[in-house]
Amino acid sequence: MKAQGVVGDVKLHIRHTMLPVSDLDRTIDFYTRLLGMDLMRLREPPGERVGYLGYGCEDDEPALELIQTGKAGEHAKMPPWAGHVALYVSEIYKLCEMLKREGVTFTCEPRPNRPGSPDHTAFIKDPDGYTLELTERHSVTGPPLKRT
Repeated sequence: MKAQGVVGDVKLHIRHTMLPVSDLDRTIDFYTRLLGMDLMRLREPPGERVGYLGYGCEDDEPALELIQTGKAGEHAKMPPWAGHVALYVSEIYKLCEMLKREGVTFTCEPRPNRPGSPDHTAFIKDPDGYTLELTERHSVTGPPLKRT
């Protein structure tokens, strides 16, 4: 069973830690070849390349989310949420209402992750200004990808 916390009746656990990288392929090679991590998932939205790495399946274990913005070797300006920790939340809207009552700063209100997605996210700041992503996830990513 996955280690988790509970606030009221909302369950939480660490989902991923996001790090900006300058060359995703080089970074994937480092973590998979030298540290034995699995490539859990790759995404290529416009202007970015995103890799999720860790040990096992992203649905079951925490991951590193590595984001390359721009071409390899470039140090493109990263968005304000770059470098964050994501927490899985069983009921994001319920938790966000409680956080609002406690005066927590939101940089992005809860909303669908992408148009039509069953997954929802919100971004908040901790007391020191670090970004936390809150994710209520219903889709499944499945087993690690095979690298060739």
